[in-house]
Amino acid sequence: MPPSYRDRLRTEGLVLAACGVAGSAWLLAFRTEQATRWPLNTIAQLAVVAALLGWLAPRSARKSMEAAEEVPGDDAVGTGEPTPLWQLPLIVAGLASTFVALQEINDRAGWDAALRITGGCTLVGLAQAVLIERVVAGDEERRGRVYFRMPGSRILRGTKLGFRPRG
Repeated sequence: MPPSYRDRLRTEGLVLAACGVAGSAWLLAFRTEQATRWPLNTIAQLAVVAALLGWLAPRSARKSMEAAEEVPGDDAVGTGEPTPLWQLPLIVAGLASTFVALQEINDRAGWDAALRITGGCTLVGLAQAVLIERVVAGDEERRGRVYFRMPGSRILRGTKLGFRPRG
């Protein structure tokens, strides 16, 4: 049986958070002056991201669980492709690098923007591994279900879930 949705949330979230922490540490260690430009801006933007995650992430998870359909056979359970863990560091580095490259055309971009990206990735990963995982755990316990990610899940359209009765 493939990993449950909760297992995927925990694993992918912790890896994403670790990548964000590693990227932030690297930026602060090697680009300190440039990365720490406008610290209040960085703090404010990360606070907004945290607040939005605190509001939107549980809502999105509940919406996906409400739309979940029972999966009849073991063959179909969890056939949605997980994010390969090796891609997460590349995603974080790619996003951060993009904002460093944009510094040439926009003075608001640069190493400090890259720090906001890596910090944001940390927050998103933690929200996934802790906040959303707990919402899903509560629903699974209350309804006696185990959720699985299904094909058709998209980052901007939401996660499509199936479930099996816990047994």
